[in-house]
Amino acid sequence: MAIRHDVRSHAHEEGVSGTVNLQAKDGEETHYGQALYPVPSADPNDPLQWPSWKKHMIMFCCCAFSFLGISALLGPATYIGLWSAEFGVDPNTAAGLVNYPNLIFGFGNFVLVPLYRKIGRRPVMLLSLTAYAAGVIGAAEATTYSGLMGARMVHAFGSGVCEALPVQLVNDIFFLHERGKKLGWYTIALCLGATGPMFSGFMLQAGYSWHLFFYVEFAFAGALLILAFLFAEESMYLRRHDPIPPQQQQQQPTSSPSPSSSSPTPKTEESIFEHELTPPPTLTTTIPPRKTFFQQLRPWGPTDPTTTWSAAALMPLRSFTYLLVPSTLWVITTYGIFIGLCGFSFNYVFPLKIVLPPYNWRQSNAGLHALSTLIGFACAVPFLPASDILAARLTRRNGIREAEMWLGVLWPAVLLAAPAGQVLFGVAAARDWHWWAAYFFYTVTLAYAVDAHNANLSEQLIIMSLGKQAISFGFSLELLNWILEHGYLTIIVGAFVPILVVNCLMVAVFMVWGKRMRVATSRSWVARFHARTVVEGESH
Repeated sequence: MAIRHDVRSHAHEEGVSGTVNLQAKDGEETHYGQALYPVPSADPNDPLQWPSWKKHMIMFCCCAFSFLGISALLGPATYIGLWSAEFGVDPNTAAGLVNYPNLIFGFGNFVLVPLYRKIGRRPVMLLSLTAYAAGVIGAAEATTYSGLMGARMVHAFGSGVCEALPVQLVNDIFFLHERGKKLGWYTIALCLGATGPMFSGFMLQAGYSWHLFFYVEFAFAGALLILAFLFAEESMYLRRHDPIPPQQQQQQPTSSPSPSSSSPTPKTEESIFEHELTPPPTLTTTIPPRKTFFQQLRPWGPTDPTTTWSAAALMPLRSFTYLLVPSTLWVITTYGIFIGLCGFSFNYVFPLKIVLPPYNWRQSNAGLHALSTLIGFACAVPFLPASDILAARLTRRNGIREAEMWLGVLWPAVLLAAPAGQVLFGVAAARDWHWWAAYFFYTVTLAYAVDAHNANLSEQLIIMSLGKQAISFGFSLELLNWILEHGYLTIIVGAFVPILVVNCLMVAVFMVWGKRMRVATSRSWVARFHARTVVEGESH
């Protein structure tokens, strides 16, 4: 079978995590002027060698799962007033039907991420989709507050992995030069899930009860489960650098390599190469055939021999060490602040305020606030390749990719959209301005974090997911009470905006001192602690 991608790439990681030498020799395959990284093997079962349609079908399943998971989590925000009356609780208690599932949404990765690291991505995706489907049908059938809360916990637990697994899959099946755009698609799908209140509002306007919302979610969950079963092939492929087959050695240029194109920097004795679940093709073995379609449908496959069950069980505890990695901590605070301070304040306040004078909207129209999310992220779609293109242009200067090369695209958002959007929303709510003024911005720093620290990505994703959900839960738990007691300007503008501004301005800190932080981290006890289980190239 013909090899889709050239296995002769000389790209390699330098001595510091997040710094990659992407210089190519004559005749090697390049994209944006960069050599392929990670270096693909000759095995057609290597996910990097899969056809484009296969990769994008898996990407679609990930994006759809992310959209459904978030829409089921946040969509019922429109029903807070209805649940308050139906179950005989105050609005803040009714909001707990969104707050507590939001917390479980993050904690579920304590179980699911170690599981997919050990038994593979495919079985965990199928199991998670099954749990999500069971939870939403349970919510559709619920008639009590406690019953609804229990069902919401189940579907939040199952769908929580949609914030970690897609990032892992992007790193499994795409090259470094593609990942900014792919993570952008996933992030937009994730954030567009916040339009869930718009759909639940439309159902109310049509005269349907809140139960229908969960029935519709169940229908889409079933369809996605079938699609994932058919096309989401197992992507756990623990690679190692293989010798180049003789026929390809003959094709290599005979010119001597330049100093900048030297061979990969040797790893320390504590480091380990990535090993495939089956022996890779070498000079003495034949290249295995591509798995048949029916072989790809197997829900279970070989487990990772490099990860014991005891090591998988310790992953959640080990993940807390990543709180000492500056880039990871920044992702956690960024997502937590934007979700908790911006997202939840908007989703909670708008549906309650818009039905009061001077707006006097019907409760069924309260979900229309999600239009701002839909319009905002639709406008962002054309700019998805921007981070890849910017990083590629900066890489061309000397062939070296630095993790901080992603960050330049954030400046327009930092200076304009993020703080300005929150100020505009707070003032509009306080002064009863026209409803269209309520708009918020959500930013992305995930690509930088996974590029900046080359360690166990799965462990890193655990603490990212848990941390941001914990922060957003902490901010949102008493959110309505704070606002009702102190007012919109005091809480949204006076308290939230300064926190938001400080977090956003960290872009400048990482652009200037980010590499120094990475160097310091690589020499710290955190790096030594994870040295034995570092997977080469996993976080790129």
